Amino acid sequence: MTEKALKSGWQGRFYEDFEVGDVYKHPYGRTVTETDDVWFTNLTMNVNPMHFNEAYAAETEFGERLVNGTFVIALAVGMSVIDISMNATANLGYDDIRHHSPVFHGDTIFAESEILSKRESESREHVGMVTTELRAYNEDDDLVLSLERTPMVLKREYAEPSAAQPPGWPEGVGTHPGDQG
Repeated sequence: MTEKALKSGWQGRFYEDFEVGDVYKHPYGRTVTETDDVWFTNLTMNVNPMHFNEAYAAETEFGERLVNGTFVIALAVGMSVIDISMNATANLGYDDIRHHSPVFHGDTIFAESEILSKRESESREHVGMVTTELRAYNEDDDLVLSLERTPMVLKREYAEPSAAQPPGWPEGVGTHPGDQG
């Protein structure tokens, strides 16, 4: 039998990996569906008819329903996690949130983050703060959202990721080095 070999996958960026001025274009655009919008609107109890009442929305300047803005925020932040906060211990703040253009059902959203600043924590030696500007665009390159986001990100030496225990996996779960195929 062939012996299994654990291979390290993407383990996310750590505090040391960020440099001011770097821009990360986050992978995977995401098309917003009517279901996304209606469910999110209902889950959050947003009673603005612009999100769920087609007849009402048809009479507005937009002529159709708008996607709930807080869904767009959540989607863009989620898209950025793989590059920015996969190794965060906390999000410290979301600031200067701006909706630049409306988002409609069927729009595909893309997101990127620019590193604005970083600093080591004064009270926690295992983390540093990284402030980013997160920008989201639709498929026509219209800027639809921007915000500043500051996660507290682990330093690599304190995370010690490995193929056997990548970020998020408890010790002892799954295949282990030396397991036979």
